[in-house]
Amino acid sequence: MPASTSAVTDPADPDALPGQRVRLGVDRPMRLDSGLELGPFTVAFQTYGTLNEDRSNAVLICHALTGDHYVLDRHPVTGKPGWWEMLVGPGRPVDTDRYFVICSNVIGGCMGTTGPKETDPATGAPYGLSFPVITIADMVRAQKLLVDHLGIEQLFCVIGGSMGGMQVLQWAVSYPESVFCAVPIAAAARHSAQNIAFHEVGRQAIMADPDWCGGAYLLEGKRPHRGLAVARMAAHVTYLSEAALHRKFGRNLQDRAALSYGFDADFQVESYLRHQGISFVERFDANSYLYITRAMDYFDLAADHGGSLPDAFRHAGKATPVRFCLVSFSSDWLFPTAESRAIVHALNAVAANVSFVEVATDKGHDAFLLDEPEFHQVIRGFLEGCAEHRGLTARRRAPAA
Repeated sequence: MPASTSAVTDPADPDALPGQRVRLGVDRPMRLDSGLELGPFTVAFQTYGTLNEDRSNAVLICHALTGDHYVLDRHPVTGKPGWWEMLVGPGRPVDTDRYFVICSNVIGGCMGTTGPKETDPATGAPYGLSFPVITIADMVRAQKLLVDHLGIEQLFCVIGGSMGGMQVLQWAVSYPESVFCAVPIAAAARHSAQNIAFHEVGRQAIMADPDWCGGAYLLEGKRPHRGLAVARMAAHVTYLSEAALHRKFGRNLQDRAALSYGFDADFQVESYLRHQGISFVERFDANSYLYITRAMDYFDLAADHGGSLPDAFRHAGKATPVRFCLVSFSSDWLFPTAESRAIVHALNAVAANVSFVEVATDKGHDAFLLDEPEFHQVIRGFLEGCAEHRGLTARRRAPAA
């Protein structure tokens, strides 16, 4: 069972954050897509459940842009419950009575894994913008080193939503022999121009904050909270749908009976977005936001395969078959269903084992994080079918006292 803590820790101090850590790239640095090398570097991660004797029941969860490795644990900074408690845990679709679940903070992150706010051993100061630009493939390379460190030859499943879904797809392309089944959720094979545009708005908001200090704000004892909050507000709108915003807020006023004829938060939706921005800056690093959004922008699976998406998946099809289950949400306009269908068509072209479900919901992109019974049933059914094929059985729970 995951450890629980109610203490609020300082996210600027990685040693104060609970969880497991491992130093990787010690003997040989990890080569990045940029051509630079990184190593040694630290990866922060959490595990849940028990690894079976033949190490065949490991599930790797890949987190989204603003996520981290605290899948089930109470978050050490915000005190909020784990971000995927609805899907992961004993008796849940990703059942920790059956599976050994791993989740790591991505490189470039800010919750214990090496990123721009960590200390550069060459200078003794925070990396800042001297940290190398990373890609989704680089994130997956670091995860593969972690999985190898844990002695796991093949993951039973790799699963994740949004940026996590991009990592799942990259796993299937880069290491198909190491993945039994893959579940990319609300994702795409490349980042669209519209999504790159939204990310650029966020990055410019951060860099326009005078407290950003050219990326060296930690050396100056400052933090670009205002810019980062605006970036979060803009991004958060893309995670929702118009219907969900209307249902939740409409044009309702916030703590007032009439318009103020000023620029305070007259409307509930304004107050909600401001709260999202303020709470976000407590737990996230501004430079990490720049680096991770850039990694998503650079993501394009077909680019290294002559522009052919089927060719990218060729080894995940006939040669080393990975079982795929793709999930999209009908009201997701950030990663619309058409993006998932394009991946399905590419997988069909190489005779891959693939299933696809579009979940009807008005909750938008963030539906994969919310209480969506149909989505949960899809994940449970797919994993149970794959587990039966693999011969995995659930551990019996001890009877209640």
